[in-house]
Amino acid sequence: MKSTEKDEKKDEKKEETTQEEVKKEPPTPLAEIKGNFVLIDRAVSTLEPRFTHRVLRTLTTLVKKIDEGIIRNAIEEAYPKDSATKATLLSWIPLSASGDVEMQVDSAKPASITTEPVPEIDIYLRLLVIHQLLKSKENVPKAKELSVETVQKMQALNRRSLDSIAAKVWYALERAFEINGDLAEARPLFLAAQRTAALRHDDDTQASLINRLLRSYLAYSLYDQADKLVSKTTFPVSAGNPQYARYHYYLGRIKAVQLNYSDAHTNLQQAIRRAPPATVAPGFYQAVHKLFVVVELLMGDIPDRGIFRHPVLEKPLKGYFEIVKAVRTGSLSQFQQTVSKHAALFQADKTHTLITRLRQNVIKTGIRRLSLAYSLISLKDICVKLHLDSEEDAEYIVGKAIRDGVIDGRLIHEDGWMACGGAGGVKRGYGSEVAEIFSRRIGYCLELHNQSVKAMRYPLNAHRKELADAEGAREREKELAKEIQEGDLDDEDLGGEF
Repeated sequence: MKSTEKDEKKDEKKEETTQEEVKKEPPTPLAEIKGNFVLIDRAVSTLEPRFTHRVLRTLTTLVKKIDEGIIRNAIEEAYPKDSATKATLLSWIPLSASGDVEMQVDSAKPASITTEPVPEIDIYLRLLVIHQLLKSKENVPKAKELSVETVQKMQALNRRSLDSIAAKVWYALERAFEINGDLAEARPLFLAAQRTAALRHDDDTQASLINRLLRSYLAYSLYDQADKLVSKTTFPVSAGNPQYARYHYYLGRIKAVQLNYSDAHTNLQQAIRRAPPATVAPGFYQAVHKLFVVVELLMGDIPDRGIFRHPVLEKPLKGYFEIVKAVRTGSLSQFQQTVSKHAALFQADKTHTLITRLRQNVIKTGIRRLSLAYSLISLKDICVKLHLDSEEDAEYIVGKAIRDGVIDGRLIHEDGWMACGGAGGVKRGYGSEVAEIFSRRIGYCLELHNQSVKAMRYPLNAHRKELADAEGAREREKELAKEIQEGDLDDEDLGGEF
């Protein structure tokens, strides 16, 4: 009976849970904004920034779902009727959504509000209005004015509970200035705010502003100033992964332009690891991988083919894949055709100057292939095969490749030849570098074997026990042989049917 009652209770609980799951529906954008108001109010009253962080985590998805009518209704329900702040906020919203206001109102109307909300809610609503204005190019100047006014209001309030929201407001301000085409005008605002955030130990705002400044410098190719900013500032350790991903990406771009490819490669790897998933932020994911592929080529490596098969990267990296094939085969003509074909793409991605540096890598690869195929080849034939301008250029490039150790050979200047594989043009099966690598590997294996033998441990006097056992076995065999000779053993002692 007890088991049946328990089963019935379990079935009832399952039915209740399934009914609750069916009843639960995703909240409307207006209800989500109201819930965010409650969380912000709780963060201010309890001095707990984690509630504000929870609100800001849903900002990106919320901005995609709202429109002018929803924002207008949220403002109407957050402020009293005769509020001057409400009138100013409503004036920023375009009038085109006035006809849709009635359709966005919730069925359950709350009681009339008599007090003004906390300033954090006001700044949060301004942030939503700025993002809504940025959706159309016509309202970008309006968004720029509102963002500047919001920053001034934040600085006048000077509340530490606004720090998390302030970081998002600075991003919206930068976006408004960038779309409007005057990002350089916002740089003094960023610099002043960054100094203030550093003095107040406001890590969220400081991380956001450092990335805003680096983006501003790199947009105008001011790499020296960006490098000075990196050397003079310390990026906050407590910053989130999205800010760290942007910071490492900007560092990778700076190091790549400064010919420091190994550090650039490390920074770009960190940016890829810390970046959001490819489906969440495909634009950033593509931008990082484009620069990552070019840096790997400049380092002399060939990127993994799996990168170009990724569903998010396959189409955007098509031109870069052709560059990789040209560098791998050492075909200078194919490389030049690819660069001219996708020049607009490379210039838009700001990787054109880095890709032009790959010309020397393509030529070195072509010379290496020729050195493996020919024991003696003229400089004129090298010019024809690699599409070089003159024999003097070919002689200079071949000499540099021999000096750098790219090929094993020598130049015969009088006759205009390149002898490969040593003096006299006699080709060897393997170069000196391969023999050195093999000898190093063999030496390492022998040393590992010797160290392993030395590290082995043997029990003390273990051999004496084996000797004693062997002597006892010999004595037993001798006794058995004597008994057999004397005939003392019976059939029962030897076994049943022996």
